[in-house]
Amino acid sequence: MRQRIFSTLFALLAIFIVMNVTGIWPQFYDGLRQGVDYATSQEGRDLFESDLENAGEVPGAQAPAPSAPVGADHLAARATLETLTVKGKAAKTGYTREQFGPAWSDVDRNGCDTRNDILARDLVDETFKPGTNDCVVLTGTLPYEPYKGGTNVAFERGSKDNGLDAEHIVALGNAWISGAQQLDQATRTAFANDPLNLVMVDPGQNRAKGDRNAAEWLPKNTAYRCDYVSRQIEVKAKYSLAVTQPEKDAMTKVLDSCQ
Repeated sequence: MRQRIFSTLFALLAIFIVMNVTGIWPQFYDGLRQGVDYATSQEGRDLFESDLENAGEVPGAQAPAPSAPVGADHLAARATLETLTVKGKAAKTGYTREQFGPAWSDVDRNGCDTRNDILARDLVDETFKPGTNDCVVLTGTLPYEPYKGGTNVAFERGSKDNGLDAEHIVALGNAWISGAQQLDQATRTAFANDPLNLVMVDPGQNRAKGDRNAAEWLPKNTAYRCDYVSRQIEVKAKYSLAVTQPEKDAMTKVLDSCQ
């Protein structure tokens, strides 16, 4: 009998220690003080299960959000770069803008042309032309202009001072000499209107770039170069476009600097 009593006391002590260490005991004790019957009532069983689930939590504290691997996209870009065909530039013979379909087609059939879709995607506080079903963007603010690094850049349709360009990250001319001339018309049109390959930028930077590849031109804003090169690689992989050896070397150099 005495041994059984000691065994029972030891077991209860062990349970108390575990409950105290895990943080269950204070909540359990408060329940007892409030008259909760943990043994027989449904309320008591629900509270006990809740105590178990919340053991060790600090009141008011939020669980830390899982962190993504640093530079994961850039690491993926490096791997994808190794899959791209490396060869010299093809001749630009036959290239015209029309080879990539009508400018700013409505390829997704949402009633808005691609340029307005990208404006609506990238701007905040937009206003729209009345009667266009919120399609034609009249004004707005670009929170971050990636090529120069400006913030809160104003846009006003038709304004010489407050304009923005929908820029092809892989330029159409570069795509043509990288393999797009072998694509059919529908695929080239999709390429020219693919949101993955479009971003709103400063017009001067767009014109300065022209059809140049990464070996010949990079954004003035060095903080954006890793994302810029990574996006170029993603686009070229999607449409089976090639890179030149100097272009690949330049992309690799940029990716080497990415955090």
